[in-house]
Amino acid sequence: MTLRSKIEAVLFVTGKAASVEEIAEILSEDAAEVEAELLDLIMEYSSRESALEIDDENGYIIQVREEYREIVEKLVPVELKPPVLRTLSIIALKEPIRQAMLKEIRGATAYDHIAELLEKGLITRRKDKNGRSFILKTTPKFAEYFKLKGDTRALARILDLRKTSEVEE
Repeated sequence: MTLRSKIEAVLFVTGKAASVEEIAEILSEDAAEVEAELLDLIMEYSSRESALEIDDENGYIIQVREEYREIVEKLVPVELKPPVLRTLSIIALKEPIRQAMLKEIRGATAYDHIAELLEKGLITRRKDKNGRSFILKTTPKFAEYFKLKGDTRALARILDLRKTSEVEE
């Protein structure tokens, strides 16, 4: 088992960018040796026509090259952080919803969430009649991701009915 293969295994499993020091600590190896092997590994990956690359922007991580992302996204479910998921749930339950209204509910961070959701294809955005705000709606990819059948407004009504019946009890 070579140091290079050990580093490759660490990068493959971590799922997040790791520093040279973190990798060296995990492997109980010298940081300078780890860094030298990392640089060789980066060169090796970049020299072959592989779908994988080692990104070193904010630490080191093995990832799928940009040109292969569309293929991978068809196979791997989209991962959403809890705040983005909460924003998406508001859009789904209140759709169509004006972006300005969503900002009032979720705050200014909603703009970043909207950008991420648009990029992942889970929502659409179009100008409203006045051209002053945007209207947000979920997409078929949203329904597919959450394995929903039918209209999300029906889901909103069901949830609202459950909430109403809980209050009455």
